[in-house]
Amino acid sequence: MLCTVVSRRLWRLLAFFVALSMWSPGQGSATFAQEPADATSTDAPADTAPEDPAPAEEEATEDRGVGYALDNFFLFIAAVMVFFMQAGFAMVEAGFNAQKNAVNILFKNAMDICVGILLFFFVGYGLMYPKVYGVADPNPYFSFGGFGGITGTDGGDFSPEVAWMFQAVFAATAATIVSGAVAGRMKVAGYLIYSAVLTAFIYPVSGFWKWGEGWLSDMGFQDFAGSAVVHGVGGFAALAGAIVLGPRIGRFANGKSVPMPGHSLPIAALGVFILWFGWYGFNPGSALGFQSTDAIEATMHCAVTTTLAAAAGGLVATLVSWGLFSKPDLSMGLNGILGGLVGITACCDCMSNLQAIIVGAVAGVLIVAGVLLLDKLQIDDPVGAFPVHGLCGIWGCMAIGILPNGYLADGTTSFMTQLIGTAAICGWSFATMFALFFVMKVAGVLRVSPEEEQTGLDISEHGMHAYPAEALTKAG
Repeated sequence: MLCTVVSRRLWRLLAFFVALSMWSPGQGSATFAQEPADATSTDAPADTAPEDPAPAEEEATEDRGVGYALDNFFLFIAAVMVFFMQAGFAMVEAGFNAQKNAVNILFKNAMDICVGILLFFFVGYGLMYPKVYGVADPNPYFSFGGFGGITGTDGGDFSPEVAWMFQAVFAATAATIVSGAVAGRMKVAGYLIYSAVLTAFIYPVSGFWKWGEGWLSDMGFQDFAGSAVVHGVGGFAALAGAIVLGPRIGRFANGKSVPMPGHSLPIAALGVFILWFGWYGFNPGSALGFQSTDAIEATMHCAVTTTLAAAAGGLVATLVSWGLFSKPDLSMGLNGILGGLVGITACCDCMSNLQAIIVGAVAGVLIVAGVLLLDKLQIDDPVGAFPVHGLCGIWGCMAIGILPNGYLADGTTSFMTQLIGTAAICGWSFATMFALFFVMKVAGVLRVSPEEEQTGLDISEHGMHAYPAEALTKAG
């Protein structure tokens, strides 16, 4: 071992001397300019005129320094973390649903990111951020910058491509929320139509109202990272889909709720922890600035409030369900964590640490109440997408209008402003997606047949099993 180490060091020393012997002062890095020739040199006649300088090379791109690089690097990492949340959604939804539909759920989550990314590139980004495309004075309700491409050279803090990527993964997140609520009974073709419409049009339009400097931004509505803009849109689209589709066969009988447990709670729990991890890209990443002392402290505050709200949501949902059902319910606790994360998303920047715990605790109560409400109304939402993303999304935005914070103190927003903005975004999503789902139902492209549903969508829609070894064992 000692000989090996000594040998490596000798080779490195030899390589250094070889490189040194080949170096000459005239072969330095292009970063450094050549020294000018001495006018009194005897190597050339004194009356020889200096040669014309070589034509200047094309001017290089401006170097904006280490701060610019750091901002873009950390925003890229945040975007990758949000992208990884797709794996979390896939695991949560697959775990909370029947084994016979696991392939179908994984397929829908994969297509959400593929369809969403491409359509947000070609259409959605131009709708959500028309000013990036040169629209100087967009209409506050609807404006379109143009089709396709990533543009913008305003000299801001971020590369246009990094900024686009961060926004694109948010769009895909909004779309994938619906997958779990319509699991086990929706045709693949109908789901792909929904996903395309939401990422290309529905989400970008309401996103423009707030983040693209539309009418909600003008009136002072606050939603830091998207409790309403992202999660409310997805949650109310999920509610619309669940209502129009109707419940799974056997989900309700004689006016009573019949539990249909998922096939793998370990997979669902893994998905929740992946989502919690990804949320550190979602919320702290939305600070959109990391190089200064104030910026990094604000980012870390968002990380701490996010952590506290998730913990409070999970604990309170568990305790409430334990009190109601006499046993601690794991699924309620897991959804409570997600509810706390959704709730704090709008206000992670403006709430104190104690207030973050309050936001998460209220979200935990809303999770249990929302699940019971859906059962009472006989609306089938297999993963609790509406309580988590819809109800807790509303609460996150309304908490800014209720709990003391800087936005209320300086008059930036008010309870009524938060109410109007939240209602507008969630109402826009529910109304448009309800209409779309209804049209697809009438057209016969929404729900599979009863026979296909009972067989399982893995076989009827994809012709494969999620666990082929088990399927062969049963067949044998």
